[in-house]
Amino acid sequence: MKPLDRENSNFGSMGATNSKGCPPGNSPEAGSSPPVKQLLDQPETVTTIDTGYGELYNVACLSDEVIWTSGDDSTMKLFSINQGSLLKSFETKSGKRPENIVVTITGDLVYTDKKDKTVHIVKNGKIEEVFRLDWDLIPRGICSTFSGDLLVIIDSQDYQQSKVVRYSGSTEKQTIQFDDKKNPLFSCGPDSKYLIENRNLDICVVDIGAGAVVVVNQAGKLRFRYIGCTSAPKNQPFNPRGITTDSQSHILTADIYNHCVHIINQDGQFLRYIECGLSEPWGLCTDTNDNLFVAEYRNRKVKKIKYLQ
Repeated sequence: MKPLDRENSNFGSMGATNSKGCPPGNSPEAGSSPPVKQLLDQPETVTTIDTGYGELYNVACLSDEVIWTSGDDSTMKLFSINQGSLLKSFETKSGKRPENIVVTITGDLVYTDKKDKTVHIVKNGKIEEVFRLDWDLIPRGICSTFSGDLLVIIDSQDYQQSKVVRYSGSTEKQTIQFDDKKNPLFSCGPDSKYLIENRNLDICVVDIGAGAVVVVNQAGKLRFRYIGCTSAPKNQPFNPRGITTDSQSHILTADIYNHCVHIINQDGQFLRYIECGLSEPWGLCTDTNDNLFVAEYRNRKVKKIKYLQ
């Protein structure tokens, strides 16, 4: 661990959020429906932050003021959004890059590490192991749910199986792997996968190998697959990367070779693209005000984009 402390380490006053930009404890059942917001005709870039990685993969909102990032090295960095300054950084236990990062509903950073087959949490300035997988399994994408569980995509080392597992702490509660006909829901292979829980409790998985977003309900039943739209900006095949959702239950996914973000509704209907001069978008997250944060792969920048009114 390499702390780089440039401000008070007590994040409690920062208004921590989970990976969907929702305040802790603000579950879909916790109150009335959110106000209806319309998509802007012209989304706009509000802020750009240079992260300094060689390649940038992931971004996760801790609050409306600060974001966590990870890239092609072992360092996870916390940035001030308004100032663009580095506030803290931590090194992974293995010394290898994290596969994915997420902020829990309690404001703690969690990361998956395919090198040592673990999930770790950064809590009170220290890195603690949450659980370790068997040697022949690889943890991929991870998200924090409205209930406080963790959802983790796990591939087998021989790339013959891929599944989503729900954890409460280190205890397995649910496995999602097959459809009603016993066919695999997710492709097998070396490509990373990412996931998010929507407000309706659907689980939305980016399956890079299949070139699709696979959406299942809370029970793990397949709802739909989204395979892109024929009017893609650069006329390239849909090649999804990071994924997030917002207060309107929109599903947003990065399309790296079309240099854009797709917005679809909770039933898989395409709504629009966000371009905003994006270059190779990868990781995504939203804050409590439905601002979108996009991690640009080789540009190494995070862009804050306003797309709802």
